[in-house]
Amino acid sequence: MNRKAVVLIAAIVAVAAVVGGVLLYDRQQETAANQIVEANRAVLIRMHSPTVGRSDAPVVIVEFFDPACETCSTFYPMVKKLMAAHPDRIRLVLRYAPFHRGSDKVVSVLEAARRQGKFWPALEALLSHQDVWTENHTAFVDRAWKPLESVGLNMEQIAFDLTSPDVAAVIAQDLADARTLNVSQTPEYFVNGKPLPSFGFKQLEDLVDQALADTASRKGGG
Repeated sequence: MNRKAVVLIAAIVAVAAVVGGVLLYDRQQETAANQIVEANRAVLIRMHSPTVGRSDAPVVIVEFFDPACETCSTFYPMVKKLMAAHPDRIRLVLRYAPFHRGSDKVVSVLEAARRQGKFWPALEALLSHQDVWTENHTAFVDRAWKPLESVGLNMEQIAFDLTSPDVAAVIAQDLADARTLNVSQTPEYFVNGKPLPSFGFKQLEDLVDQALADTASRKGGG
């Protein structure tokens, strides 16, 4: 075998080794990503989690939110618009993450409203009047009652549920899951178990679009 042939073979072997290494690395990365997604799913949704959208929607957005968070209030109608653009294909699940001072008491009110079947109107009333009951990143639950008057809550039942250990347990569970998932700010989103690569609504849209495309591809392939 002449020298040129030896060099050519060596070059081919080297290229094959590089390509094989890249493919192996990609597979390892994909496997690791899938493992993270599966681990996330175990703690992303609980039985008590408020949910809107079809239960069989192919794309599930899980949001850890704080009602006193200004960005949560800003993003909420944008998420609704995103869901409306893809009817029946996206489900939204909310998890409590009361990181702002005093917001745990407001979350208790929301959880008590959920027990009356009025979580979503209570949430929207609070978010649309957030400036009434928040000040300097602090929530004041005594100021939150006025925006809630239009929701039609049973206030006697609310007062009882606010002191319920079950309500406290729900909030504690959501905070524990937030810690497990390394959620340290709100809003924090997961799409079909995947966290955003970086913070931003555009990043959320991109991840949703990718999930929609993936589910459509799997459906077409099946």
